[in-house]
Amino acid sequence: MSVRRKLFIAIASFIIGMGFVFTFVTQVVLRDVLDVMVEAARRDEIGGLSAFFTDYYEKNNSSWEGIGQIDARTIFGESSGRDASFVLKSRKNQVLYTAGDARYTSVMNFGIRSRLLRNGETIGFLYYYDADVDRMSKLRLGILDSTMVLLAVGSVALVLISLLVAYWLSKRLTAPLKLLISAIDRLGKGEFGVQVPAVSKDEYGKVAETFNGMSIQLQRSEEIRRNLVADVAHELRTPLTIIRGKLDLVQQHGQRIEPESLLPLQDELIRLSRLVDDLHQLSLAEAKKLPLERKPTDMCALLRRIVERVAPDAESKEIEVTLTCNTGNATLNVDPNRMMQVFLNLLVNAIRYTPKGGSVKIAVDERPAPDGDGGLVRITVSDTGIGIDPGHLPFLFNRFYRTDEARTRNTGGMGLGLAIAKEFVGAHNGTIEAESRPGEGTTFIVTLPKAATA
Repeated sequence: MSVRRKLFIAIASFIIGMGFVFTFVTQVVLRDVLDVMVEAARRDEIGGLSAFFTDYYEKNNSSWEGIGQIDARTIFGESSGRDASFVLKSRKNQVLYTAGDARYTSVMNFGIRSRLLRNGETIGFLYYYDADVDRMSKLRLGILDSTMVLLAVGSVALVLISLLVAYWLSKRLTAPLKLLISAIDRLGKGEFGVQVPAVSKDEYGKVAETFNGMSIQLQRSEEIRRNLVADVAHELRTPLTIIRGKLDLVQQHGQRIEPESLLPLQDELIRLSRLVDDLHQLSLAEAKKLPLERKPTDMCALLRRIVERVAPDAESKEIEVTLTCNTGNATLNVDPNRMMQVFLNLLVNAIRYTPKGGSVKIAVDERPAPDGDGGLVRITVSDTGIGIDPGHLPFLFNRFYRTDEARTRNTGGMGLGLAIAKEFVGAHNGTIEAESRPGEGTTFIVTLPKAATA
């Protein structure tokens, strides 16, 4: 059963049930009120008659025997209504006594019925009737009947109108769900990026917006997957083609292979091994399964060793590399090998894309943590290179991503270095960001928590 039908049945059942309850309660309350109004006008007369018959019952040893032989004038002497008629019945509904000129059926149908009690036990029933009681009883029945008809008609009309409203409401409330279900079906069939119109700002609208975001994310993930396959195939094709061409050439010549002729093959095998290793490390980091050997590490000392490693390349391009430590305590609980790989990649890239005579600056300082717990160590790597267009910055840490200017295939690496750096920093609960403008250089900002734990 659909949600729309369930919702309509639930609302309809509630409305119909409330209609019946309202009609029943109104009838009960109105009947009791009218009964009290009718009885109130003859309370004294009925009270006098009830007292007389109860007293007779007690004095006659709890028996009605002989009650029919009492003169009516004696009884009316006890009450003030000589023009009245009444009927006395036993608790077994036997007629014990009648008085007055009214017909028996009129007394029974329009008279006031009262219970005779003795010590909490019912001993009989008294029906009192006169002209005023007759009129009031008939008026009471007329009011009850009229009210019943009005309530019935009104309830039916109200239920019909309410059912129409319930049908419209159920249709309106489930309409966004129908759109969402259709979009989910399309998404399940592989149509990534499908969008649902957010027609309201309530929970349905939030669900639609969340679905749209999920659909776009799935589309991006699918595009990344396809690009990854294409990029890996491209990176593998080049060295494999070279190796295959060299081997075919050697096989065709049928001559002895000189050792130096194998050097290009070895270079391509190294390139393949590095690509496979980088992809393996990246996959482990993205799956949160990267093994880390954390230990207290002085980041300033680590950066000095990295600067010494890249010094020959920097000197060959006349690039000045400077390291500034603005903190007296830069010791972090990190994996030094992983951090070495992160900052070595950043420095190598900075030197590679900085023109001759430029400079690369490394700065280490402390920053307060947003939550006030432990503080942060902020490490910036800035160069005076060609810079990166702002449009490329959001994708800079994607796998195999290269900008048109700063990440070409001829001068750059395989496009995995920054992706690996981001995952390694993230594994240490840190962040890495890039700021750049074309022609003004690039700055990479790495922030690591001082209270990092394994």
